[in-house]
Order: sequence, then C-alpha cells, then structure tokens
Amino acid sequence: MDDGNSPYDPELGDWQTLITVFSPTEGLLLRGLLQAAGVPAAVADVHLVQTHSLLAPAIPVRVQVPERRLARGQEVLAAFERGEYGLDEATFQDPLNGPRHGGDTG
Repeated sequence: MDDGNSPYDPELGDWQTLITVFSPTEGLLLRGLLQAAGVPAAVADVHLVQTHSLLAPAIPVRVQVPERRLARGQEVLAAFERGEYGLDEATFQDPLNGPRHGGDTG
C-alpha cells in the first residue's frame, strides 16, 4: 500500500526535517505541495498522532525532504507562506456553473 511518501533515494542524502506541524492534515498538505514542486517529501509520525489523539499536542508531525533538496524545500515552503501558491479569487472556474468573477455570488 502506498502511503504517499516519496521513495528514499540514497543519492539525495538522508531525510532532513524541513518543518514540524501539529496537524496531520497540514503535514500531508505540505508534503503534497513539495512533491508538486518537484521536491521529494515524506511525513513522519502522522499515524502516531492519529492513533494517540490525546497526546497529539505533544507529538509533532515532521515534514521531511532529502538532504540535497533541503534548500529547494525551504524555497517552496517560504513561497507558500508568502501566499505565492494562492488561488486568484478575482476569477476562477466553478466546475458546475462555469466562470465566476469576484463579487459575483450567484
């Protein structure tokens, strides 16, 4: 069964923790963001946090990238935090009703 983590590649170095978060959902979202940007990524401790939900505040989820991709991972994370991956709210495509424009709620 595929857990969604990128495969380990020894040529890229050992996994390094890029960021820790306390929400499994946020960790999985960040892993997907990194992978979409071409950075191999994995999350660690997600299942531990989900299994022991009462201890979740004490167990961070680690988002990890290979050592040789750490700088690129930091760039992608910084761009995400600046909002560079945000959707343009002025115009977007509604899958059911076609194009909609900002301020048009109908």
